[in-house]
Amino acid sequence: MPLNPNKELKKYYSIKEVSEMLDIPDSTLRYWEKEFKEISPKKNAKGIRHYTIQDIEQIKLVNHLVKEKSLTIKGAKTRIKENPQKTVDTHEVVEKLKAVRAELVAILDELNATPPCGQPL
Repeated sequence: MPLNPNKELKKYYSIKEVSEMLDIPDSTLRYWEKEFKEISPKKNAKGIRHYTIQDIEQIKLVNHLVKEKSLTIKGAKTRIKENPQKTVDTHEVVEKLKAVRAELVAILDELNATPPCGQPL
């Protein structure tokens, strides 16, 4: 699923862009980078981070495990290490279900805003 369907995907994203995109503080991103080898943004000569789509997907997975599943950092590391494919698959299913739910809520809101048949607008 694209990060932002209304925007072209870039090759690299800054820490600020990732932070805003995922609503995760910069400091948390830097901390997770130290804790999870799967998150490894490229750094230029000045040490400025450049996140790829793969880095962002890993951050979303860690965020899902730590924030939504309430696992500790150690628990999230263990889950990713023991069964990485199942963890990724489960996360993808959850993300798809969230997207479907958002669409259904939007449809419901639209239906609630529409006057019943036979009544003037």
